[in-house]
Amino acid sequence: MAGTAVLSLGLAACGSDDSTSSSGDSSPSASESDSSAQETFTNDKCSGGSTSADSFKVGGILPLTGNLAFLGPPEIAGVGLAVSEINAADGVDGTDACYQMEDSGDSTDMSVSTASAGTLVSAKPSVVIGAASSSVSLNFVDTLTDAKITQVSPANTAVDLSGYDPFYFRTAPPDTIQGNALGTLITSDGYQRVAFIVFNDTYGTGLRNYTQETIEANGGEVVYGAKGDGDEFPAGQTTFTAEVTGALNANPDAIVVLAFDESTPIIKELDAQGWDMPKTYFTDGNLSDYSDSFDPGLLEGAQGTLPGNDPDQGFKDRLIGWYDNAEGDTLKDFSYGAESYDATILVALAAIAAGDDSGESIASKMIDVSKGGEKCTTFKECADLLKDKKDIDYDGVSGPVEFNDAGDPSEASIGIYQFGADNNYTFVEAKAGKI
Repeated sequence: MAGTAVLSLGLAACGSDDSTSSSGDSSPSASESDSSAQETFTNDKCSGGSTSADSFKVGGILPLTGNLAFLGPPEIAGVGLAVSEINAADGVDGTDACYQMEDSGDSTDMSVSTASAGTLVSAKPSVVIGAASSSVSLNFVDTLTDAKITQVSPANTAVDLSGYDPFYFRTAPPDTIQGNALGTLITSDGYQRVAFIVFNDTYGTGLRNYTQETIEANGGEVVYGAKGDGDEFPAGQTTFTAEVTGALNANPDAIVVLAFDESTPIIKELDAQGWDMPKTYFTDGNLSDYSDSFDPGLLEGAQGTLPGNDPDQGFKDRLIGWYDNAEGDTLKDFSYGAESYDATILVALAAIAAGDDSGESIASKMIDVSKGGEKCTTFKECADLLKDKKDIDYDGVSGPVEFNDAGDPSEASIGIYQFGADNNYTFVEAKAGKI
């Protein structure tokens, strides 16, 4: 994982830095605004003095550094691609959109996200997309709420955030769904004695708890790292001899690793102590491309879960095209890119439905534009319906995204993935679930 990667997303004029790029010969997807396989991308960063008074300003608090930095590129690409598409369709009620990206850091140093939230409150955005980490969102959500700024996370899964306040929404489902899918996957694979190597983080312990419930309901048992046993390690730890030894001494037939950047040294220690790596399970926090980290074949057969649909190749090509245009680099990971894109499209549609882009107005229309009206799948299509005074139901690239009263998607898919000989993961199937 690129735990210390920093993206060069400084501020520039609201409009475009680089005006053209194409997605090559990628096939069109349901999210594309026309039938062409080529698209012009714009990199619409906000000017330093812009506010929601003169632009549709999308703030972002996403991981540019820290132990979730591998999620930063796809999430930022999702926001940037959505803003580009919004501007190609004449903006939000004729107002240009732009984005201002700030660093969330991670839960080992909350001062990073605290400072970023303060910066964005002063910058007066229309909305904030982020954070990726549930613990980090819990650190600054009250700051945004006090300023009446709507927040939409593309990746928060902690149950503690369900219905947190009227300004908070997320396009990723809570851990109840992923925990059920993961626990079912493990027990359906025939494993009954399960160990958890889990960090002491809201995300880690919450997902562990719901996975454990499913394992036990299916007749299995947690032999190490169970809820209440006190085996969790602190976020940011770098050596794991004791934790791996403890897990293996419990004689498990499967191990679940719930961590972020700590996963790389955990995997190394599991291998050093002779663990059969195909019996290892990962989740969205560490389901990553390890091809440059380990010898070929180390993770072959290991599995993991990731909330959301696996986007079609057409959408992935659009993310790649936007990121190449904006960053001059190749996007290699797509985790939560679709959820970030959908979050940005939804808030723009909510602003159109409300007739203004204040946080209160956007929050009041988020549920309305996500369900109950005429189906539409692109910003332009949905915006045109709203201009004709019609109710809409936006179905996104990440799924239906029908918000319930708690601000959660009321139904979601959990992707099941498997690692190949190259230590990278590929999609196997999706399991549907409802809240």
